[in-house]
Amino acid sequence: MRQKPLHGLRVLDLTRLLPGPLATQHLADYGAEVIKVEDTGAGDYARTMGAMNGDTSFFYQIVNRGKQSLRLDLKQDAGRDLFLRLVETADVVVEGFRPGVMDKLGIGYDVLRARNARIVLCSISGYGQTGPYAQRAGHDINYIGYAGVLDQIGAAGGAPAIPNLQIGDLLGGSMSALLGLLVAVIDAKATGNGRHVDVAMTDAALAHAIFPLAEVLAHGRVRPRGEDLLTGGVPCYGVYETADGRHMAVGALEEKFWTLMCDTLERPDLKPAHLATGADGAQARAEVAAIFRRRTQAEWVAIFDRVDCCVTPVLRLEESLDDAQIAARGMVLDVDGVRQFAPPVRLSEFELGDVAPAPAAGADSDAILSGLGLDAAEIARLRAAGVI
Repeated sequence: MRQKPLHGLRVLDLTRLLPGPLATQHLADYGAEVIKVEDTGAGDYARTMGAMNGDTSFFYQIVNRGKQSLRLDLKQDAGRDLFLRLVETADVVVEGFRPGVMDKLGIGYDVLRARNARIVLCSISGYGQTGPYAQRAGHDINYIGYAGVLDQIGAAGGAPAIPNLQIGDLLGGSMSALLGLLVAVIDAKATGNGRHVDVAMTDAALAHAIFPLAEVLAHGRVRPRGEDLLTGGVPCYGVYETADGRHMAVGALEEKFWTLMCDTLERPDLKPAHLATGADGAQARAEVAAIFRRRTQAEWVAIFDRVDCCVTPVLRLEESLDDAQIAARGMVLDVDGVRQFAPPVRLSEFELGDVAPAPAAGADSDAILSGLGLDAAEIARLRAAGVI
């Protein structure tokens, strides 16, 4: 079996909570060595957020597997100097502080590249390193609000709905950060020169609002939520309630799928309403809704599992984890007794293999510092001084 594709890539991870830790966990899954650098106080406060599994939260455990943990007080000269020694051996530094904090700590990009010309610094923030909002606090709901994305989520006539998939954090802070830092790493390998990668979660959410932008270009403004092609504005694409209060997802955008669905429902008269809008569309949606309310979700699943027309159940996550397709793809794994998601991108000649659970704070401090040449006495002295 070949080595994992990111074998040999060394990443120093200064991030906390969700966006950065998930990004660096993906790197670790694909073979990078990820050193999670935590302060000597609270460290990553995701450890105590939400439901707990012993003395550590499930949240922390499912976005930090496969990493090492080093505690460093970067506000002390000795801590900063140790970090810069690590930078000399690293390829990537990932941070999620407010803009300017890295410079205040004495480890800004100019300082890092003076120690290692090929270093890639990936900075993840809500609004980016520049602009009038750069120093503002925020969370996912704020970023997708500014990006015009939150406005588009929800039922017609209702308020915007808050998704439990953090679009700005994950699309922006995790996946866009991975894209940017890997682009910069490839360039650094070729040229010997790193880059500062500036990832704004608001930017990333905005840059993927494709269908709303198409509406603005065509009509000067977006359609109200729930009235666009993909938000429930046409009968062939929407969510319909079943007799037991569950739902079915109808995605019959192509006419052939809609035709097949209408035949399956024994309502060929609905075929002309495929993309109907306005009063005609509302009438067709009401009739389809009435049909789906006649049977339970399980009954509809039994019917449409045999019909290839993009009609599927809306599952709860606990059901998704046991779904046959998810199981066949190996998307759920067990790490130290905790069910987690497997890497989402499959590669030929790649297996995740055994992975270490999320580390305790400072669990690898001695080993990492020994690798820098520090002896046991020096490490003990640094620990006594509160540096590690």
